[in-house]
Amino acid sequence: MKLFGTDGVRGKAGEFLDAITTMKLAMAAGIFFRKNSYTNKILVGKDTRKSGYMVENALVSGLTAVGYDVIQIGPMPTPAIAYLTESMRCDAGIMISASHNPYDDNGVKFFDMHGNKLDTSSEKEIEDIFYNDDLLLSSQVIGKQIGSSKRIDDVIGRYIVSIKSSFPNDLTLNGMRIVLDCANGAAYKVGPTILEELGADVIVVNDKPNGYNINDQCGALHPENIGKLVTEYRADIGIALDGDADRLVIIDENGEVVDGDKLLGALCVYLESQDLLKGKSCVATVMSNKALEDYLGQHDLKLHRTDVGDKNVLKRMHEECINFGGEQSGHIIFGDVAKTGDGLASALQVLALILKSGKKASEILNSFELYPQILVNIQVSEKLPLDEIEGLEKLLVAIRKKGMRELIRYSGTENKLRVLLEGKDEKLVKTSMDELISFFKTKL
Repeated sequence: MKLFGTDGVRGKAGEFLDAITTMKLAMAAGIFFRKNSYTNKILVGKDTRKSGYMVENALVSGLTAVGYDVIQIGPMPTPAIAYLTESMRCDAGIMISASHNPYDDNGVKFFDMHGNKLDTSSEKEIEDIFYNDDLLLSSQVIGKQIGSSKRIDDVIGRYIVSIKSSFPNDLTLNGMRIVLDCANGAAYKVGPTILEELGADVIVVNDKPNGYNINDQCGALHPENIGKLVTEYRADIGIALDGDADRLVIIDENGEVVDGDKLLGALCVYLESQDLLKGKSCVATVMSNKALEDYLGQHDLKLHRTDVGDKNVLKRMHEECINFGGEQSGHIIFGDVAKTGDGLASALQVLALILKSGKKASEILNSFELYPQILVNIQVSEKLPLDEIEGLEKLLVAIRKKGMRELIRYSGTENKLRVLLEGKDEKLVKTSMDELISFFKTKL
């Protein structure tokens, strides 16, 4: 598809995602959602990028032009839009955000009436409508049929109550000191409020967005920065969110970043111990270290793998009736709590795990060692289909027999082949990677 990527429509604000493109996209989405309309309302939220004003107004123009009423709620986390869309009985929800990207990018993410991200077929249908100028023209309404818009500023309380209710009633954060990095993004209000109302002593940083400083040397992309503050303030834990607060990175009391796979493993075993894990399974992506799979296996738990992207993780969770999954990058999904990855909801589950264990974060979140892993990008002259490269499968079979796991795929934007190799023996992984690099340079 030309418009939609792995997570909605995203690009440089004012260039790829300009006002005209956004308005047409909104009209196309309105036409699509109208097929199953119940309330004729669409919810629109955004993160803290300055370009959000432009994108928001263009979306409102497009949606009202095809007859939809729009509810604007201002800066809120992406998972809040998913929750509020269903809670407020809207036909759809739209989040304006480019997630962890720099401030000059922006994006548009769509949710259906149940708060679920759209599947690929639905996105394709919207894209087909987008390029159908005759349909866009004929679908515009006049007179009393033109939609309206209104801004509501008090829905923040609904989301706060929802997230707080996911924290065990028998626990309190009293006596716990937390450093919270809001990435100058969408959680700059709700994040501190939730933790403080649960009793924590919260040291908040990067909670003063100015339209340009979102994700700038802060948040989940740079968790090492608050690692210093955690040790300086003798905090129990550090929590780093990204710009739209759907991603979480944890820093232990020693200021060390907790690996995403170790976090998934610890949380999965914790849920099982509380009889809260469905299917005795977890869903992760092909990027997760095999040590996670082996660790879960030691607890009689199964790991299901998907392609990269939280949308793929969610799809598999639904297919397998599993309520827990995520990506090593920090998108963690508690299916019984949120419709998508929710950094704040996930953080509360991490805090519950620590409190119930009676251990420090560095102990309970560091229960296994990762296997050595090497990732190499190889410049190629052409992207030959991997299954057509003579001798590759034979080489991979030999590598697998040595107990290693590989992930080989072409970059979607560059003439590069990405090769990931991991195994228990670091020297063996390195020599096998050298062999793979030599092979691909010869063939490609």
